[in-house]
Amino acid sequence: MKALVQAFQHSMDDTISAIATAPGEGGIGIVRLSGPAALVIAGKLFRGIKDRRIQAIKSYQAAYGNIVDPDTGQAVDEALVLVMRNPHSYTKEDVVEIQCHGGMVPLRRILELTVQAGARIAEPGEFTKRAFLNGRLDLSQAEAVIDVIRAKTDASLKMAVGQLNGAVSQKVQGLRQELLAMIAHLEAAIDFPEEDIDAVAVDRVQASVNQVLVTVNAMLATASTGQILREGLATVIIGKPNVGKSSLLNALSGQNRAIVTDIPGTTRDIIEEYVNIRGIPLRVLDTAGIRDTADAVEQIGVERAKASLEQADLILLVLDASTPLTTEDRQVITFLTGRKGIVLVNKSDLPAVWDIAEIQTGIGGTRIISLSIQQGSGLDRLEQAIVDMVYSGSLILGEGGIVNNVRHIMILRQAKSHLEAALATICQGMPLDCISIDIRAAWEKLGEITGDTLGEDIIDKIFSEFCIGK
Repeated sequence: MKALVQAFQHSMDDTISAIATAPGEGGIGIVRLSGPAALVIAGKLFRGIKDRRIQAIKSYQAAYGNIVDPDTGQAVDEALVLVMRNPHSYTKEDVVEIQCHGGMVPLRRILELTVQAGARIAEPGEFTKRAFLNGRLDLSQAEAVIDVIRAKTDASLKMAVGQLNGAVSQKVQGLRQELLAMIAHLEAAIDFPEEDIDAVAVDRVQASVNQVLVTVNAMLATASTGQILREGLATVIIGKPNVGKSSLLNALSGQNRAIVTDIPGTTRDIIEEYVNIRGIPLRVLDTAGIRDTADAVEQIGVERAKASLEQADLILLVLDASTPLTTEDRQVITFLTGRKGIVLVNKSDLPAVWDIAEIQTGIGGTRIISLSIQQGSGLDRLEQAIVDMVYSGSLILGEGGIVNNVRHIMILRQAKSHLEAALATICQGMPLDCISIDIRAAWEKLGEITGDTLGEDIIDKIFSEFCIGK
């Protein structure tokens, strides 16, 4: 970690500045400064009431006044200035936040003045990057910051906050400590062969490796749920025209997002909407009704509907119980083969003209739910089916860290591979130093999650995905 700080030291000597609030108009906008000259730069611009200066403001106190152009003395905007002195700030550096009116013109003008006074524009994620490099956050906690910002439901927010508070970090650090103890034990046995402790060392290490593998596998078991809560469950609604697909989207989203008519082929393109199902974010795609058509535009919609199935995590297949099954229905049913799906038999409020047994063979063990979208009956069973599918009936939010980051998942899989190699080495009776090499590789790999053993190029890539000002 010390080497990383040294690698980035040239950029950390600068004082950075950025607009920290979202683009657009709002009641309040914030320009944030961080770095060794933050107080000096803000002091050139701020004129408090009764000529109060930045240096007189205590940490965590706000002062009211004006931001002025030092060259002309002209006021740019009235503002509140909040001072946070190092090391008790987000970045562990001197930080000043200028809170002004939330229009783009005053914000950009104040940002421009901070640059003229000696700051430079911050890179994406550079404030959080400095928090990481200065030891306030480890890398997995820093990555959780963007998950908090992008959280789509209470459940995804709860997961992200848990990671921000170190739920994953603590587990990983615990595993690394166990692996380090194994490495020390093996190296002691290598350095003092006359003590004849080889057999004892190997037995103890083998048991410890198996124990670590149990924890790694348990963390990987949360990955599917974690990614869904982070990214949203890609859900595609399919069916022939006029079975109730658009009505289902409207019912799930609670708004008239899609046009609903009795005319077949009303939906001609894909409509996308995020839906919250008991804390689970669904990225729902309502597709064109699948059928053979001579209409060129509708035909394009049908092809896009079929293509969307390739990216689907969940398929909601809608059938109409009040009309006979058609060739189009049976064609759509074939799309469920080898995929996660739920069959929704709609219009259960009307007399049924076919029996569910007629489709059982084509859908295998796929769950079937009868419902009436128009009357709202059966939607609760659909929601519960989605919850059961995502959580598999076993995961409780808040119990330890949920792994939701693709980078973390890949690292855990690689660490698992090294640990399994160590066990194979033990079983083959290989020398202790060979066992130690595999365990050390797992220890180093897990350090990439927290940032203890990671190159600066990867760190730059991670923080480049953040928004500017965070």
